[in-house]
Amino acid sequence: MSEKKKALFICLGNICRSPIAEAVFLKAINTTGVADQWEVDSAAIGSWHVGRSPDHRALATMKKHDLPYSNKARQIKKADFEHYDYIFGMDVENIADLKERAPKQGSKAKILLLGDFDPHQPGAIIRDPYYDSGSEGFEQCYVQCMRCCDAFLEKAQKGEI
Repeated sequence: MSEKKKALFICLGNICRSPIAEAVFLKAINTTGVADQWEVDSAAIGSWHVGRSPDHRALATMKKHDLPYSNKARQIKKADFEHYDYIFGMDVENIADLKERAPKQGSKAKILLLGDFDPHQPGAIIRDPYYDSGSEGFEQCYVQCMRCCDAFLEKAQKGEI
């Protein structure tokens, strides 16, 4: 069997968007029967929330959609750029930060904007719902992540990316 493909989802603090994207992608690979072909994780640009569970609204959204999640926030490290095949940022600031942090040599990871895979709105950012007062932004994040992760997985399985 070939080596597993590896995907890492990144947002600013690893407590809202990237855990939702990770959980959505895990469900997608399980549903399509290819979970044994993938390694999936998420991480943060910043270190503010390292070791913490996701935001309670993110956890509620994941629970509502039957997405089990128990990981804790961690910060991206240099080794991630060598380990992962795909590193997804949620917005253009994440992408800029990732490109700045990537080693000049030895990085095999493709740095990609997750929203580029959205079949309804290619190039859309996945807006950070952290400062919202309610949970509507988390639901919107879930819906976007579903579309993007499904579309990415389809392309990856066809060898198009």
